[in-house]
Amino acid sequence: MDHREPDAQKQTFIPEIVAGAKLWALAWTEKGSRFDLANVTTTAKRDGDDFVLTGEKTSVLAAPWSDHLIVSARTSGHRHDRGGVSLFVVDRRAADLDLQSFRTIDGRRAAEIGLRGVRGQLLGREGEGVVALEACRDRAIGALCAEVVGAIGELNSATLEYSKTRKQFGATIGSFQVLQHRMVDMFIAHQEALSLMQHLALSLDGGEASVSRLASGAKSKIGYAGKFVADQAVQLHGGMGMTDDLNVGHYFKRISSINIQFGDPAFHLLRYAQLDAAA
Repeated sequence: MDHREPDAQKQTFIPEIVAGAKLWALAWTEKGSRFDLANVTTTAKRDGDDFVLTGEKTSVLAAPWSDHLIVSARTSGHRHDRGGVSLFVVDRRAADLDLQSFRTIDGRRAAEIGLRGVRGQLLGREGEGVVALEACRDRAIGALCAEVVGAIGELNSATLEYSKTRKQFGATIGSFQVLQHRMVDMFIAHQEALSLMQHLALSLDGGEASVSRLASGAKSKIGYAGKFVADQAVQLHGGMGMTDDLNVGHYFKRISSINIQFGDPAFHLLRYAQLDAAA
């Protein structure tokens, strides 16, 4: 392989990303892959200076309005092999690309992508896509964890204010000791998540060697904390907590969506244990 190719790709695509001139979407998930970056059945075969991609990608966020897709495809090896997965830039409007758009639970748009001999340009070094995706995933987890922590804070504030005005049996529900205990648990969950998120952010900035393990630990812990607080907030608000009239329901749906991006809490708990044992 000519090692000058990745540099050329970098010169072509990176300025567009930084300048915001083009919209990009990452297409890495496949049916049955269960968050495994190396579980790739989409294939890419060289054809001249480009590659021809064949396969399917699922739940590609932001794909309907993107200009380009970054697609993971296998150039060598077998399914589950870490080596042999490469990244490619594909024009979202390519003739042989089939896109089926749908609305996600949190109101965004995603798509099912079918590649039927679509031409793509290699991005980075051939066969090293998993390593690149892992580094990107750690940083994506950092951003998602920060968003969850912010959502938890908003849910706690909304629930506290509601408890001061909602009355039952002639008293505000915030005066009931059992609900006070529950809101204390919500506050503690937020503080723990906040500390872990800050630790992850500093580790990512410092380029620490153990950042992948910390990212999985944070994704799991903060994911469970977000689900706990969202569940409590909805219950304490009653039925209207899930309506579109309150932000509580929107935060609940957003946290639910984030919890399955780049691996759910259970997946990352297992990954954390595996990385911890290997350390």
